[in-house]
Parts: sequence; C-alpha cells; structure tokens
Amino acid sequence: MMKISLIIIGKQKAGPHKELCEEYFKRLKSDISFKIIELIETPFHSTAEKDKVLKTETEKIKKTIPAGSFLIVLDAAGKTFTSEKFAEQIDRLSEGGARPLTIIIGGPLGLSDEIKKEADLLLSLSLMTMPHDLARVVLLEQLYRAGTILKGKVYNY
Repeated sequence: MMKISLIIIGKQKAGPHKELCEEYFKRLKSDISFKIIELIETPFHSTAEKDKVLKTETEKIKKTIPAGSFLIVLDAAGKTFTSEKFAEQIDRLSEGGARPLTIIIGGPLGLSDEIKKEADLLLSLSLMTMPHDLARVVLLEQLYRAGTILKGKVYNY
C-alpha cells in the first residue's frame, strides 16, 4: 500500500473545499495510507517579514518530514504532468508503494528556497495561481485519479 504524508502550512477553512477534501480522503483510504500534517502558519503583518516567516516555517516542516521519504514540493515553477504521467510518476517514485512520499504545500508566503532545494521533485498543479484550499482539492483529486489509473479502475465522481 502506498504511503503518503501531506505536510501543509495552515489549517483548512470550513466550506466546500473542505467537504471535497474529506470526500477524496474517504476514497483514498482504501488504496493509500494517508497522513495529513497541518502546521500552524507563522503570523505576519507585512511581506517584509517574509524571510523570518519562511525560516520559522522551514524549521517546522523539516521536523515533520518522515525519514527516507521521497520529497515532493508544490511550487508554481515546478514540473507539470498529465494525469496519466502523474500516476506513472507517483508509482515509480514510491517504488510501487515501497517508499513513502511526502508532499508539501506552503503557506501564504510560499516555501523557502532551502525546502525547494531539498525537494526530490518540484511539482506544479497548474500554470495558474490558485488558493491553497483549492490546491489541496486539486492535489487530492489527482492522487485519487492516479490510484484509479494505476488500478485500471473507471474514474468515478
């Protein structure tokens, strides 16, 4: 069974995005051992505090990355995949489920260069910018879709 840890800066807000995420969690549970780690975002008053905020959040993230995992970081400048290629990539990177994957979604100020440099893969969900709550939905949907592709199941939503 594939193991995925999702590390996210910030808590998900109540509403339709959260409901969709919960639905995908239910669907993913049968195929993936899924762990979500929500880290409290560091408060800030202006973007002038960006370096300080990213440093603090980087320390929090590094403490939670499971040892030996393949590290995927969401980043606008990352690589994009079709759903089919993403499924193949996830299967290959997890060594058919033998190696855990860790996926990181940054906070409002993004992620530090340090975290990006440590990533085994920088992944972009889209060339367009989207809110973090929506990025969670898109990521979970694509993981669910990848599972259906890898198992040869019909996608059902």
